[in-house]
Amino acid sequence: MKVSRSFIAAFLLPASLLYLFFFLIPTAQTLYYSLFDWSGLGQDMAFIGLGNYKELLRDNLFRLAMRNTLTILILGGAAIFVIAFLFTSMLNSGIRGRRFFRAVIFLPNVVATIALTTLWAYIYNPRFGLINSFLKLIGLEQFSKTTWTAPDTIFWAMLIALIWIFIGFYLVLLMAGADKVPIEFYEAAKLDGASQVQQFIHVTIPLLWDVITIAVIMWSIAAIKIFEFPFAFTSLEPVPETYTSAVYLYIMGFGQRTPIYRMGYASAIGVLMLLAVILIVLVVGRLMRRDVVQY
Repeated sequence: MKVSRSFIAAFLLPASLLYLFFFLIPTAQTLYYSLFDWSGLGQDMAFIGLGNYKELLRDNLFRLAMRNTLTILILGGAAIFVIAFLFTSMLNSGIRGRRFFRAVIFLPNVVATIALTTLWAYIYNPRFGLINSFLKLIGLEQFSKTTWTAPDTIFWAMLIALIWIFIGFYLVLLMAGADKVPIEFYEAAKLDGASQVQQFIHVTIPLLWDVITIAVIMWSIAAIKIFEFPFAFTSLEPVPETYTSAVYLYIMGFGQRTPIYRMGYASAIGVLMLLAVILIVLVVGRLMRRDVVQY
């Protein structure tokens, strides 16, 4: 049955209108506001062209926030996918309680962010935290008094927590793809003498390449705009060592205890974040492009 263009347009119109009003128009407004020195309140807007962008290039805090964001994106992403792949291989090896372990690993994704930051604050507590208590228990007294949330280590402490949180989501995503791989491929690999590791490298990964590509793109977008956990990790106020680009955008737009209200400057940060997402998605899509494997 041939479907008319008007029929298709009628179904696409509601989604197109939502996309227009909730993404395209706000994006255009953000780009417009980024060209002004504006507090976000009232109509007192001074046009400064690319002045906000020029200031960002000299802003040490913005550079720190972008460096932290890129570290989360690259190092955090590498750790998340390596561990998720290891768990996928282990849980697909025939281990008992597969669903239980998958649910436990995924659990942090259904817990409120504030609850997770409270949990990790307890884990890192220098006096009675889980890590220092464990180190004391096994006799490593010299390390049991470490302040894991000190300025020189707090970012890495936060990164470990973020890795722990996100592993479950990408594990479930990879396992969903792995479950669709026909078992005949693994049986043929076993007959050829392939080990479990070789099966994973030469069978699972090639047949999951489309899923892996989507997962990497999703992680790239999530890492660039990550906000909730870094913002709440240091309780009352984020410290500069935990700033990400999204956290710095919020602080410039709304301030902390002391209001800042530089909405034009914050809009410029948002535009750069959008450009970073577009660039990364294009680069990842290009680098990970391969012929489709039919099975």
